[in-house]
Amino acid sequence: MTTTMASRTRREVLPWSALLALGTAVFITSLTETLPAGVLPQMTSSLGVSSGAAGQAVTVYAAGTALTAIPLAAATAKIRRKPLLLGATTVFLIANTLTAAAPGYAALLIARFLAGVAAGLAWAILAGYARRIAPPGQEGRAIAIAMTGIPLALSLGVPAGTLIGQQIGWRASFAAVSVITLAVIGWITFSVPAISQPTTTTEEPKPTTRQTLRVPGVTAIMVLVVTFVLGHTIIYAYIAPYLRHAGLATAVDAILLAFGIACLVSIWYTGLHIDRYLHGLALTAATLFTLATAAFAANTAQAVVWVAAVAWGLGWGGTPTLLQTAAGHAGMRRSPAIADTAQAILVTLWNAAMALGGIIGGILLQRVNITADAIAAAALGALSLVVITLTRKHAFATADQEAP
Repeated sequence: MTTTMASRTRREVLPWSALLALGTAVFITSLTETLPAGVLPQMTSSLGVSSGAAGQAVTVYAAGTALTAIPLAAATAKIRRKPLLLGATTVFLIANTLTAAAPGYAALLIARFLAGVAAGLAWAILAGYARRIAPPGQEGRAIAIAMTGIPLALSLGVPAGTLIGQQIGWRASFAAVSVITLAVIGWITFSVPAISQPTTTTEEPKPTTRQTLRVPGVTAIMVLVVTFVLGHTIIYAYIAPYLRHAGLATAVDAILLAFGIACLVSIWYTGLHIDRYLHGLALTAATLFTLATAAFAANTAQAVVWVAAVAWGLGWGGTPTLLQTAAGHAGMRRSPAIADTAQAILVTLWNAAMALGGIIGGILLQRVNITADAIAAAALGALSLVVITLTRKHAFATADQEAP
């Protein structure tokens, strides 16, 4: 009896090393995605292009993910997960190394697109991998541990990369990511258990995008994905030019650090209360984001910018978790297959919105001014706030508040 209970206890312990390895892989994908925002001035000067053109380094990355996430997930459905994960991480190593060594603007964009393709493949694996290596009943906690790579990239990775870019050069920032990636490949190899490809069933055909969007609440959530992510990217991709406009060019790394720490606080608080207050948290997130970006547009006083950056982080940090949870709840009211398809649509729209945000933000910056980026972000935040307010019944009902 004692031996059996001890064995059961051991089985119920989370595989921390494996989950932290997956979390570091998530950190790499998020850092690779957002690092150009912190080193944009250095890239602009080195490559001899405008800020708007340099900002397309974010756009092509997101386009690579948006265009390939669903096709790659389908094409690799029968491949064992661990070799696939190692392959995606190796592509990140190659892409970031090519970015650091890019001789010109065109080569940079090609390397960034390749990194986006790797992200499309990685995001099709990581959350499911964490779920499948977790003990029964601890799947959600395992996913949360793996996903901490996102706020850590914002709170530590981007500020550190920005500092390296300012002191040594932007190429050194991407080279540093390659070094981390090489270490993660070894970590995954030795710490992450091998799992088989997901089992499939022929009893239920895979739901189409149209069928999924017809489920009450799903379309509203996808609209929010587009408006919220579009607004965030328009300002985040060009935050360095904005801060330079506000007289804070030397404080980019510090402000991004403050923003990232606020994101961490937001994710921690969201994790504590999301099961009971999904709608209220979403409403608060949209309100904080809208007020912060409106403040950016209205006043460039340094104290205002600092406070707005923190409010922005508090609003944005928990947003990915909120939208993924809302999509999962809405889809599960119909079937697990619908929930899975909803998540795939969410990832695709998320990255499409990021790509479009980089383009729109660059156009506004070049043809109007940086304040126009902040105004556009605030307008999209306000639109998100309206959608959240009007769609509580289906889009943001918690598990114990099922919509009829």
